[in-house]
Amino acid sequence: MKNVLLSYFSAARSLTRRGILWHLMWPTLLAAIIWSGLLVASWGALIELGTHFVTGLPLVGDWLAGSESALMVALVMFKLSLVVLALPIIYVTAAFLVAAVALPLMAEKVAAQDYADIARRAGGSQVGSVWNALTSVLQFLVLLILTLPLWLIPGVGLVISLILTAWLNQRAFRYDALMAHADRAEMKELPAVHASGLFGVGLLGAVMAHIPVLNLFAPAMSGLAFVHYLLSALRVSRLTDDNRENIIEVK
Repeated sequence: MKNVLLSYFSAARSLTRRGILWHLMWPTLLAAIIWSGLLVASWGALIELGTHFVTGLPLVGDWLAGSESALMVALVMFKLSLVVLALPIIYVTAAFLVAAVALPLMAEKVAAQDYADIARRAGGSQVGSVWNALTSVLQFLVLLILTLPLWLIPGVGLVISLILTAWLNQRAFRYDALMAHADRAEMKELPAVHASGLFGVGLLGAVMAHIPVLNLFAPAMSGLAFVHYLLSALRVSRLTDDNRENIIEVK
């Protein structure tokens, strides 16, 4: 837990660097503008679709159609569901923009000042970053759709949302954090060794994503925390390997 918190403190410190704060904000703002605009533009059609859906439900559809107050309550619930579902979609879009565009740029600035001693072995690439971000988002959406029925259970929806968002964070951001400095073997080994810690970093970012105002910064802030966590782990790993080699040579 200590390393998880330290990664976020380091990420907060990095916000004072030139150009970092802008990259912290624009992905979520752009995602919110895009999806809010689409939701507003299609609101009437969605409500009409919702009316047909609730009145066509087995057993209760005819009753809802014949009761104005019951239908109104059902449509209010449907409208709330649309808004609630829009939030993870906005976050997913922002996470994709962070992973594919903003985080590599931020990682370059942070690494140049805080991790200049770590040799760059370029185990990843920008194409790999975009592909990783895209596959992570698609997998998240599949998991989200599969778990939608569970969201009807009070409280379970929040737990599922936190777990899935934590999974998305670590799946999407760990590649960008390591791609410039780790070799291919390290890019596989470090996330496996630090799986629990990375999930903790992702989970704290998921909690931030559910807090108003903080959710504007959550995707990029979480991404920065992954950069600090994994580059620190890479530094320690290489120092350990060097010490081990020195001991063998002495023997």
